[in-house]
Amino acid sequence: MSRSRHVPRPSWLLVLIAFVTFGAVLLVNGVVNAEFGNDAEGAGDRGPDGAIPVVVSEGGSVVDATHDPVRTIRYPAKTIALSFDDGPDPLWTPQVLAVLKKHQVPGTFFVLGSQVAQYPQLARDIRAQGSEIGLHTFTHPDLTHIAPNRVERELTLTQFAVAGATGEITYLVRPPYSSRVDALDDEDYDIVQSLGKDGYITALTDFDSRDWERKGVDRIVAASTPENDAGGSLLLHDAGGERSQTVAALDRLIPQLKAQGWTFSTTSQAVGLPPANHEASTFDVVAGTVLLAATAFSTSAVRVLEWCLLIVGGLVVLRLLIMLVVAGRQKRRTDRMTRDPNRPVYTRPVSVIVPAYNEKECIEQTVRSIAAGDHPVEIIVVDDGSTDGTSDIVERMAMPNVRLIRQPNSGKPAALNTGIAAARNEVIVMVDGDTVFETSTVRLLVQDMVDPEVGAVAGNAKVANRNTLVAKWQHIEYVMGFNLDRRVYDEWRCMATVPGAIGAFRKSALRQVGGVSEDTLAEDTDLTMALSRAGWRITYVDSSRAWTEAPATFTQLWRQRYRWSYGTIQSMWKHRSAVTAKGPSGHFGRVGLLNLALFQVLLPLLAPLVDVFLVYGLFFLDPWVTLAAWGGVQLIQLLSAVYAFRLEKEKLGVLWLLPLQQIVYRQLMYAVLIRSVVTAVTGIRLRWQKLRRTGDFGGVPVASGPKPLPPSVEVYTGSFQAVVPGARRPAEPHPVRATVPPRVPPHG
Repeated sequence: MSRSRHVPRPSWLLVLIAFVTFGAVLLVNGVVNAEFGNDAEGAGDRGPDGAIPVVVSEGGSVVDATHDPVRTIRYPAKTIALSFDDGPDPLWTPQVLAVLKKHQVPGTFFVLGSQVAQYPQLARDIRAQGSEIGLHTFTHPDLTHIAPNRVERELTLTQFAVAGATGEITYLVRPPYSSRVDALDDEDYDIVQSLGKDGYITALTDFDSRDWERKGVDRIVAASTPENDAGGSLLLHDAGGERSQTVAALDRLIPQLKAQGWTFSTTSQAVGLPPANHEASTFDVVAGTVLLAATAFSTSAVRVLEWCLLIVGGLVVLRLLIMLVVAGRQKRRTDRMTRDPNRPVYTRPVSVIVPAYNEKECIEQTVRSIAAGDHPVEIIVVDDGSTDGTSDIVERMAMPNVRLIRQPNSGKPAALNTGIAAARNEVIVMVDGDTVFETSTVRLLVQDMVDPEVGAVAGNAKVANRNTLVAKWQHIEYVMGFNLDRRVYDEWRCMATVPGAIGAFRKSALRQVGGVSEDTLAEDTDLTMALSRAGWRITYVDSSRAWTEAPATFTQLWRQRYRWSYGTIQSMWKHRSAVTAKGPSGHFGRVGLLNLALFQVLLPLLAPLVDVFLVYGLFFLDPWVTLAAWGGVQLIQLLSAVYAFRLEKEKLGVLWLLPLQQIVYRQLMYAVLIRSVVTAVTGIRLRWQKLRRTGDFGGVPVASGPKPLPPSVEVYTGSFQAVVPGARRPAEPHPVRATVPPRVPPHG
């Protein structure tokens, strides 16, 4: 058989595109919003300065290396240029501009491209008021510690940002962590020369206000006041921290210096250079506009994601509280009922239906474990067109009270409906062909059926093959996820799923909702929702345990959970009208479906943000705060797991795998749900996928079966569209025949 060329499915392409876009958004936002230190904090020890000409080291603070030899330019006497680094800032820059306007003086703002990209209007405000703009790089790195191509990129991106915001570019540059010209070392001078070759003039400082120290307005004014009449550039900051002292000092300094005869000017005007800001090319404006748009989009997107992260945190805490209160209350209530000596006992025989398709590895153990139980049963094995000899194995077993029905391959819902039609008893237990029961499983499961209001009972599904890492992770998930949720659903009377591995049903209830529907891939969830909407109470019995063989590989796990997740979404969509319905249907819709949507769809969809922002925070935020926040979420998960394991009386030793599960296993589950949602939205058809079984039930407490007797064998060849005799579709508000594409194809 030739192997066809693999073509990526549209759902995978959409997921890939979304992943790449998401990564790009975080990267852009991270670069734009990365935290940086002020110039003084980055100043290190001076290196050798022997390569610097004396004319430079003893010259003016404006260094023009655009031609050879390099020249410097001094400010005229009693002329000062107020320069502001690290902005623009949405809080402080407008206040600085207001002070400059009040005193009718200009300034020179050495801006960060990342800040301009976020606040382009502030760059326009600076120019509109008559101040000029210089470059201070895009992300504020020390230019002596980065590669030359990075230096060029830092300045080019900043030029683009300024061009996109103002339609102009500038030739003035102030390198981060620079100061006076006499503080240059050889590495600094190499950067100045490199900038000159690219057409930039370096504007250093003469006076340092030291406003970054924030030691008070008086100290800033004193440090900013020249000691003699030599002119120069005064270093201030309009961003990078709390700048209220800078604003107040500026308001006092300007009139004070004016009274002493000082002239205020921009850098370029003061030293006799052409205007620093001039019209940008069309390319620069277009590139800048694209940069600003990408920044605006990424910033908005990340803000939305941050809100989503808060929602995740709220849902995680809410789920923990629900577990502590509701699940604990359910446990105490059911324990009291179990210990009640006057509680009625259900002793009538029940019918156990085992739908089987190619279950040769497990079918014998499944049937023998059911037959070995301490409650009277009839066992109906419905072979749904198996090709591996499953039915032959059942025949050879020759078990008493076992009926084998063969039918053409028609799918699991049809097989279950065949068994329902053939069942002789009012209470029916459904069990998958890869599951084994304990001796008391059936007896404990059906005791709630003494209450005529109970239409179904969910049992406790356990992972049997716990000898692999994947299976152990599933064991943790079953205990702290599925079974814990069923306790809450039981207490709130809004059960969403009676598991296919173990569930008891009242035949009259099944008849009322029309049997098992084939509208979705999660026929157990679909059926449970229909019963809940019809007003039947559905309970959970944790003491009734069934041991199922969980997928042993990630590939098999993906297939199973993809089907489960997709089928659950189908079922929720099918029963969506319950949200606005009245009576029991409305109760299920507004409690059960809402709970399902919040904790099994929305929370898993948003939960990856916790891990994404961990990586994001380690690179772009405070890593210690990031790790503390992530660790808090993991601690809540651990507390939840310990509580769930205590309720189920499970050993806690396996929980050492929980942190690794959060990093590896949970990511797979997130991917499954995301792809399921994409598949549902795009309307792609999903076929049933049969899992490979090994029959591994080691360590399961199952008794041996009774002495074999000849079985009863039937061959079913009839229609499977209405296999429940006398079945009727219930009237509204319980519509269970909504069209939900795609329909479930047969097994295989």
